[in-house]
Amino acid sequence: MKYTRLTKEQFDELHPEFINFLATQAIDKAEWDKIKIEKPEVAEQELDVFSDLIWEGVLTKAAYLEHFSKNIIFLFYCTEDAMHSIVLKSLMPETDFLSKEGLQWLSDNMFTETVEMQVGKKEFGPDRNQAIFDIIMQGAFLSDGQLYQQIDTIIRS
Repeated sequence: MKYTRLTKEQFDELHPEFINFLATQAIDKAEWDKIKIEKPEVAEQELDVFSDLIWEGVLTKAAYLEHFSKNIIFLFYCTEDAMHSIVLKSLMPETDFLSKEGLQWLSDNMFTETVEMQVGKKEFGPDRNQAIFDIIMQGAFLSDGQLYQQIDTIIRS
């Protein structure tokens, strides 16, 4: 398995897609139920293969990621060959970007000496999707990129 198995909740959400996946292998519900009982290791393999297929599709389409912690926000924009980043760090220890108040504070203080901003770019190695997956496993989540775009526009002007 290349990535990680989907959670039960994710499988529930993707139930129709999983049924289609099994159908492409000529496995209907009766056959699937039989496999789960008689060959649980095969059932596990099918779950893993489906999970990797879903992850591959999601990661291939991924463009923006965000990761928030108490004092630091990481914003990422992923192109085909590189990951661009904007890192915002509060120099005020009491700031909490995980709260609404902390985000308001950031908005009010973005371009003051109390916020450190770094912009970077890193070329992807041979496996773009794995690099994005690794960042997700560290706590990042896919986003619509609105925050990245807003800050990037301000920085460039």
